[in-house]
Amino acid sequence: MDRIEYLDVLRGFALLGILLLNILGFGLASAAFLDPGIFISPIGSIDYVVWSLVEISSEGAMRTLFSILFGAGVVLFLTGSSAKSAWFHYRRNFWLLIFGLINIYVFLWPGDILVTYALSGFVLWFIRNWKARNLMILATFLVSIGSLQNFALKGSLEIARDADLEEKASFANGEEVREEIVEWAQAWREYERDNKVEIDAIQIEIEKRTTSYASAYEFNLKAASDTIYYLIPFFLFLDALMMMVVGMALFKLNILDGKKDIRFYTRMMSICFLAGLSINTYEVWTITNSNMNILETNPYLRSTYHFGRLFMALGYIGLIIVLMKIDKLSSLRFRLACVGKMALTNYLMHSVIALFIFSGAGFGLLGKLTWSQLYLIVPLIWALQLYISPLWLKYFNFGPVEWLWRLLTYLKIPKMIK
Repeated sequence: MDRIEYLDVLRGFALLGILLLNILGFGLASAAFLDPGIFISPIGSIDYVVWSLVEISSEGAMRTLFSILFGAGVVLFLTGSSAKSAWFHYRRNFWLLIFGLINIYVFLWPGDILVTYALSGFVLWFIRNWKARNLMILATFLVSIGSLQNFALKGSLEIARDADLEEKASFANGEEVREEIVEWAQAWREYERDNKVEIDAIQIEIEKRTTSYASAYEFNLKAASDTIYYLIPFFLFLDALMMMVVGMALFKLNILDGKKDIRFYTRMMSICFLAGLSINTYEVWTITNSNMNILETNPYLRSTYHFGRLFMALGYIGLIIVLMKIDKLSSLRFRLACVGKMALTNYLMHSVIALFIFSGAGFGLLGKLTWSQLYLIVPLIWALQLYISPLWLKYFNFGPVEWLWRLLTYLKIPKMIK
């Protein structure tokens, strides 16, 4: 399977970009993802500015780009003159699943995407030979389903919240409350109980995650179970699958391998960035006006969320390919390509580095840095991986985890040393 430099550079860019979001899960209590208002105060502070910029430019977009590239990789692996069999595909995804479980349970990262990717990848075999047009129809359907799901979830919660207010007002006035209102109000109170974040709970989480590896491991078990049994089946599987199908279609349309002319990518970049930035800016404006209400901050309660992240990812694809075509990434593209070639190693490296910096297995800095201060660490990790990846590949054919993945997939020892 020949390597395509455009895919490697895009993958390297996405891999580094994912850290912009994952650093929050590494360095803050787990409530930061869905309820950032607890950690960002006041609105207008440096933390708020950093949150806004990342929310507009990167939240969801980097994960989407990574998913698109995974879908393209599946097409590359399963079609053409070097197409691999179902046996290789499923064995490859099985071991990706194992790597993901190690990331979740050993490296203590419940925000892992490898398990989701492996499970989604199992499905892609059945549509590997679909034409690009049919893949785009399927992708449109899946994005629409995801958006409708978000709309329905938020709508249901708003009905439940209003029912709770009506029930309280009725009780205060001595009025009889309809059974339907009581049921909706009860649902809202259950939601509040499950999602209300207490400051004491945050302190307990920080203490358990920073005391020792053993205590952090014990605390992580519940978060890991939530990921495996709730987040993946109800949200993350569809989240990844829809964008993988987009990636399969884009690859078959010869968009991801840079075969279109520069005017195509310039238009693509301009239109998609305009749409994506408009949607994401509107979402940030709505969240801000709600005073960081959790019904607005939770991305899976936003009906526009999947469209915003998709347009931003497509904009970045256009931007990177335009820069490569006009040779404006000449000093950086080689390093990004090396990061992309070692994407699995580098992704797991994020978890290992974070385990050492933030948990009780190392310095225990979880909760010690503010929202904005965490972003001082990100460029240091970027610089490390942009330096180490080319250096490693100067002497070796594969990243260490990539080498192991190939060994387990093909049951043959790949040549490691150049």
